[in-house]
Amino acid sequence: MSFEQVRKDWTTLGAEDPLWAVDVAADKRGGRWDAEAFLEVGRQDVESSREQLGRLGLPTTWGRVLDFGCGAGRLSQALAHHAEAVVGLDVAPPMLEAARKLDRSGGRVTFVLNEDPDLRAFEDGSFDLVYTMRVMQHLPRPVLESYLTEFVRVLQPGGVAIVHIPTQPMWTLRGVVWRVAPTPAIRWAQRRLLGYPAPMRMTGISEKRVAELVAVHGGEVVGADVVDEPQAHWQARRYAIRRRPAQG
Repeated sequence: MSFEQVRKDWTTLGAEDPLWAVDVAADKRGGRWDAEAFLEVGRQDVESSREQLGRLGLPTTWGRVLDFGCGAGRLSQALAHHAEAVVGLDVAPPMLEAARKLDRSGGRVTFVLNEDPDLRAFEDGSFDLVYTMRVMQHLPRPVLESYLTEFVRVLQPGGVAIVHIPTQPMWTLRGVVWRVAPTPAIRWAQRRLLGYPAPMRMTGISEKRVAELVAVHGGEVVGADVVDEPQAHWQARRYAIRRRPAQG
């Protein structure tokens, strides 16, 4: 599965039901997400991450922030309460359209279309914080790994990335399906049996591999909170990754 297929799938999902595609609560399908409730989930998520950063002695307010895979922008807006400026980056034009309609940040968020399987549009050291939540799991593994190294590159020395990544499926019935079923079969089942407008893949990598990848550009994992997701039948971690400060 290619980066272009990811863009195609999420463009379809964004055009059909953008808020539900971001948060697939069973009772919210078909445009039934209330906008305020949707945005509140984003605020809660960012506060949980700020609590994690505070425990680690890391900054909880920032200058420039990248919200990678911003979708309909609920995290971008939540982050804007604690930052000077936020760039919300997404591969799907309909998602960005939804984000702009929901935007209440007073101009602190800029939504940008991502057309590359890396972050070549941004120079080294462009951001104080990179934030991505429940996005990496939908990428093919080579693309996921490429972005993970790029997050550290675009951080300022001493900057931090908060990155949610699954590790492996749980040992539940559906988790076993994720472990053994080939991707084409899962894509078919999601479309034909679950009625998804487009499939949503799941990808996991180990904590060890995450540490190896972020080290490429001088990053280190400084925290890894367990954020298992029984509703998705996957184990997951919310990593705090710091780019090592420049040597004086």
